[in-house]
Amino acid sequence: MPTAAAGSHQWISYVVTAVIVAFVLALRMRRLSQSRPLKVERLWIFPALYLVLASVMLVEFPPSGLQWGLCALALVVGGALGWQRGKMMHIEVDPDTHMLNQRASAGALIFLVALVAIRFGARGLLGNGGGPLHLNALVLTDMLIVMALGLFTAQRIEMYLRARALLAAVRPARA
Repeated sequence: MPTAAAGSHQWISYVVTAVIVAFVLALRMRRLSQSRPLKVERLWIFPALYLVLASVMLVEFPPSGLQWGLCALALVVGGALGWQRGKMMHIEVDPDTHMLNQRASAGALIFLVALVAIRFGARGLLGNGGGPLHLNALVLTDMLIVMALGLFTAQRIEMYLRARALLAAVRPARA
């Protein structure tokens, strides 16, 4: 009987998560076409805060041996995914005021949904025992945190570089 209760609890967990994700996606889809100001000077704040969080997690529960390599690989994968997601963001410059605006693209939102789906699929595949890789929950958590750090950082760097180039193209050259 305890197995049926555990299965029921897991099912409820998936339903609650799906409802929350659907709600957040509905809000994001509604705001998808709206332009928001892009403050280039503030792009570093979120990755810096997330770096502090990731550092605290890695210091509190440090990986060992091969697990550091897996975390490094997760950081590289997160960086590549973040760069791609950053490229999907629309950045526009108002030619008169030189103000930057950003809009999330449908592709960027679909990309984010795919990442969430892959994460849930990996969690289901690996389960409690870590699956064929025999990874424990702390290592998986470390890898996901480091991957997110790479994603957020690379996305912001790509957006910063592109915004700077767009501004340089619009501003008159100084003689």
